[in-house]
Formats: sequence, C-alpha cells, structure tokens
Amino acid sequence: MESLIGDVSLAPRGRQKIQWVRRHMPVLSGIAETFERDKPFRGLRVVLCIHLEAKTAYLAEALHLGGAEVIATGSNPLSTQDDVCAALSESGVTVLATHGCDGETFHRYECLALSTLPHVVVDDGGDLVHILHEEHPEWAVNLRGGCEETTTGIHRLRVRAHAGKLAFPMFNINDADCKHLFDNRYGTGQSVWDGIMRTTNLTVAGSTAVVGGYGWCGKGVAMRAKGLGAKVIVTEVDPVKAIEAVMDGFTVLPMGEAAPLGDCFVTVTGCADVVTPAHMLLMKEGAILCNAGHFDVEVDVAGLRALATDSFEARANIEGFVLPNGRTVYLIAQGRLVNLAAGDGHPAEIMDMSFALQALCVRRMAETGPALARDVLAVP
Repeated sequence: MESLIGDVSLAPRGRQKIQWVRRHMPVLSGIAETFERDKPFRGLRVVLCIHLEAKTAYLAEALHLGGAEVIATGSNPLSTQDDVCAALSESGVTVLATHGCDGETFHRYECLALSTLPHVVVDDGGDLVHILHEEHPEWAVNLRGGCEETTTGIHRLRVRAHAGKLAFPMFNINDADCKHLFDNRYGTGQSVWDGIMRTTNLTVAGSTAVVGGYGWCGKGVAMRAKGLGAKVIVTEVDPVKAIEAVMDGFTVLPMGEAAPLGDCFVTVTGCADVVTPAHMLLMKEGAILCNAGHFDVEVDVAGLRALATDSFEARANIEGFVLPNGRTVYLIAQGRLVNLAAGDGHPAEIMDMSFALQALCVRRMAETGPALARDVLAVP
C-alpha cells in the first residue's frame, strides 16, 4: 500500500523535527537499537492510529526498525503534521493522513490501515478498536492484540470488556505510573498552555483560568496555569477530586458560577457538554474556549454555532462568535485537542517515557498476545 500524504516536498522539514526529538528521547532510542538488532516484529504488521507529529513518528520508526511493516494513520485531523508525514513515509512507514481532512476522509484512512489485517494495533482514543468490533471484525483475523494510551480510550475499552465484548487483549498504557503520572500531568499541563499562548499571543498572568476536570490531566493544566500567574478556578463533579483541588489551593465552582469569571476555559474531562451555550451566554466579552480532551465534544461547538449571530476568523486557528447579547467569545482549534491542534503536543522527554512503554508493550503483545486474556491488561 502506498502512502497517502499531503506534500512529499515537506519531508526535509519533517525529518529535521524527528531528528530533534530523537536527540531528546534516549529511552526510546535505546529500545530502537535493541529492536534493530533483534528484529522482534519480522513478518508482522503494526497499525498505529496516533497524533502524527515528530515524537509519534519516531515511535513508528522504532517499530519499523524492529522488522515490522508499519502503517500509521492520524488520530485527529488537526494534529496531523504534513511535513512529519512526508518524512515518515520516506523512512519506509506507510502513512495515511493529511492535515485538516474531513471526517469521511479521516475514517477512510483508518479503514484503509486496518484493511491490511494487522497483527498488533496501537490505538489513541479507541477508534481502531471500535472499527474492528462494530464495522469490520473480519479485519481482526490476524490480530494478537494492541495497546491504548489515553484515558478516553481506556474508558471505552473497559465498557466493552465489562460487557464481555472485547474480542482481543489490549494493554492499558494510560494507567501505568510512568505514563499518567508524567504524561497526563506534566505533559498535558505544559503543552496545553504552550498551545494557548502561541495561538493567542495573550498574557496568562493575572487572568482567570477555568479548568474543567481535575483528573491527572486537569491537575497538570491547573498547576501550570497557577505557575504562569493565573487565578485558577476548577470545575469538578467528583467530590473527592473537588476537595483535592481545594487543598491544592484552587477555587472550586460549578461551571455556571465559573462562567462569568473566566478569561480562558480549558475542558479536560473526557465527557460531553462541559461548556454549553447556557454557560457561554454568561461569559465576559473576549472569553476564550478550548478543549484538551481527546474528542471535540467537551465544548458544545455545534450549540455555539447555532447560538451565534455571526462568526469570523479572529486569528489563525481562532474563530470568533458573536452572541445574541452582543458579546464575542473565541474558540481555539475548533474545540479539538488544543495542545496538538494548536501546538506540537507534549514535550519530547515526557513522551520518551510514554512511547517506551508503548514500544515494549507492542513487543510483548506480538510475542504473547494469543495466550493473553481478552481483557484490558495492566502493563507488565
């Protein structure tokens, strides 16, 4: 299968990005050297549905060095970087992804990747597993299992497993200590504010940030906002996490009470409709909305579009919406993952740990998958 990418001429710039992160990912580099020597994936196909930027490209290359036929597709249209895709395709990995593609094309890329009948899948958010269960179970004929690294994806897997409907084993990368304690907290915390600051070019210090959700990702976003000098309000439906946020020094309010106070709203719950049109009508002039959860459902974008009397491009990757009360609110990156759709994702050193876990668990699944229970499995 040939790669389907945006612009092959961008490959030199993409290779430069990959080389930069490689120099800052020593753990994955050591694993890649072992893979290149041992060839543990010889004769196997690995399909990855990942945010196609430099660090994930390096993971794909590490698996390819191990002898795998690697097919990579994006897990979010706006996080796909065409220059990285071009460079990755030149390294021997089949890439099926273009930046900004529509939903139909995005789904077609995922299906093309899975139609190669993979032996192992690396999922990010649960899309591959969904397709293999609900749309094309016949494409799982060779499948030994896979890995999932997001909180959202693990939730989807557990629902399926609890119903007795998970057809193959999946390693739970997200809940490994060297993933969620660092990636979710420090990675998300830094990359979210990096995406917001580079996109808006506005000051964080002295502003009021409203963080929706106080899981590990929410903890990181709130901590970094505080470090940048913002006043931080947390909204959280879990009473224990809410108390934790209070003891960490944050104000905790329902979203309805936080809405008139916030300058920048960041949702990071994994749940739908965290910020609704009713909340938006309470917001001050110039309030900024963005999402750091995997799916673009936390800010009700459809409701915002229906509510607004006018919309316009306020700045690259920022859309302004004029509300019936005359105020304007701004949405970053269409409500998609702000750290990836408006930035480069987590820092390289953080993803070094997460992708080292991915690489080692892909090897374990390739070697032992047929003997494992059809369940959501802890990292060995």
